Amino acid sequence: MKILAVSPLCIVIGVMLNISPPAVEATQVSPPSRSLNALVTEALEMNPELKFYDAEIAAAQAGRRAAGQPDNPEISADLGHKRVTDTGFSGEGVAWSVSVVQPLEWPGRLSLRKAIANQNLQLAELGRQRFRAALAGRIRTLGYGLFAAQEKAAAAAEVAARFKALREVLVQREPSGLTPLLETRIIEATELNAESKATAAALSRDAALLELNQLRGAPPDAALTVASTPLNFHTLEPRSVLLARARTNNFELRARELELAQQGLREDLAKHARYPALRIGPTYSEETAGHEQERVLSLGISLPLPLWDRNQGEIGAARARRLQAETALAVAERELERQVIAAAQTYEAKVREMEKWHPDSVQHFKEAAALADRHYRLGAVPISTYVELQKQYLEAVENLLDTRREALAAAVQLECLSGLPAPLVQAPDSEVTP
Repeated sequence: MKILAVSPLCIVIGVMLNISPPAVEATQVSPPSRSLNALVTEALEMNPELKFYDAEIAAAQAGRRAAGQPDNPEISADLGHKRVTDTGFSGEGVAWSVSVVQPLEWPGRLSLRKAIANQNLQLAELGRQRFRAALAGRIRTLGYGLFAAQEKAAAAAEVAARFKALREVLVQREPSGLTPLLETRIIEATELNAESKATAAALSRDAALLELNQLRGAPPDAALTVASTPLNFHTLEPRSVLLARARTNNFELRARELELAQQGLREDLAKHARYPALRIGPTYSEETAGHEQERVLSLGISLPLPLWDRNQGEIGAARARRLQAETALAVAERELERQVIAAAQTYEAKVREMEKWHPDSVQHFKEAAALADRHYRLGAVPISTYVELQKQYLEAVENLLDTRREALAAAVQLECLSGLPAPLVQAPDSEVTP
């Protein structure tokens, strides 16, 4: 048998060739975490729909400038041939004339057009204010909804993982008898329910995230989490004060009032249109025939005679639209009162419900669920107590988060309806960064 000698250099080269580079562990970057106030600020700066309202205001400003300008003057010219024939005399030449006419509106008509254009601008500015208020409220509601869905998903996943680990232990033991078998089935069914709740919470989280990204001008798949946000719920003002604020500050009601005033101006403008506009201006004409030459300088005035058309159709239509605006304003006032009272009742009911909760109730339920898990494995807690504690922990988390979210939604609705000077529900201004 012949033994081959291998040099140390070959061994080193072989080892180097067989050594693979160390695997680089993929580091998962946690998504940025934002506070509710930071989300509102970002949306009010980056929302793409705000450009629409800015363009609407620019268009209204251009319309106001155009409404204040008089009509352009009109120029006309005539050119012809003149022939003069008399006893023993005849002559030919050129005849031409030129005139410049300035249309003059009836007194008061231009000011009415300016007033209507000014109200168009006010309506455009009011529309932007209404959109910004609604956007801020929607962002706060969606942001807390995203936070609530995160918490629900985490709690449901925690309970499902607890039941899964316990089921795997029971399956490995291969229990015999009816009672252990039924306990295993109970744990399996509860695990499925917890996983279903975790899936539903994750879907709610994803839906809220998609809408949040859309409203703040971010890519649809941009990752985001909402920091734990304690909310301070303030005491509501009396109903009479809320209704008075709503009648004064409500965006929809103010828009209806502006529309009513505008329809009144349009009716006045239609009545003014019964009187036709004047056209006045100088006219110069010159005629040449043979040795004769005539020049005429005159001042002309023209206006149509309102014999058959006295603008009664436009006046009737404007009056009908004004009556419609009055009816719409009255209906909007009653609808506003109903919405304010309903939102106030919901907000107060949810705040009273939250006041019954102990500040550490959820934490106590969480600790009790973990304690029951440990003691059930030791045989000190029956299956009914163990399963009930896990369920109650999940329901407590869901109920508290849902109650806060509903109270916040009612507060946002009240703020938009009545224009409260300060938010009913305040969150801290701090922002959590990754």
